[in-house]
Amino acid sequence: MPQKIILGFVGDLAAGKGTVAKYLKEKNKVNVYRFSTMLRDILNRLYLDQSRGNMQKLSTVLRENFSQDIMSSVIAEDVKNDPNELVVVDGIRRPTDITYLKEIPSFNLIYITADSKIRWQRLVKRNENPGDDKKTFEEFSQDEQAEADKMIKDLGATAKFRINNDGSFDDLYKQIDDILEKIN
Repeated sequence: MPQKIILGFVGDLAAGKGTVAKYLKEKNKVNVYRFSTMLRDILNRLYLDQSRGNMQKLSTVLRENFSQDIMSSVIAEDVKNDPNELVVVDGIRRPTDITYLKEIPSFNLIYITADSKIRWQRLVKRNENPGDDKKTFEEFSQDEQAEADKMIKDLGATAKFRINNDGSFDDLYKQIDDILEKIN
């Protein structure tokens, strides 16, 4: 049986992590695990908005009361139990997010980044969270200073691979395809 390949995406806000994950899901039928999914599940159950602020608060509460790596533990178990040969973990933000993933020999951390103005325009356009469509560049810049996002660049510096997503979708897809080729 071939060794499972795990791709972990760390990246700046609206850098293209989700776009790469969606591309791989459609092309290779992979499962994508996102840290935000478990937070959204809990917020839904509590009938609370899935706002960025609520997700950050919930993440803090979980980590402060159960352990800093509680979410990492959940994701690592999901990845281990996944039957696919290629698995994607999207939304890595802090070193504790990879505590258990980095113990898996086939784990590859990939840093995805892009120019901040480009990322802000993408965030406003996609409107994933309530209020994103009205967010100013200044508010976007403040969001990047939130506790959950402060460590991204430092963690990205430790990544095995780096993708610059200032270009087209084709440029982005070629970069991830090249990385997969190198891993294989």
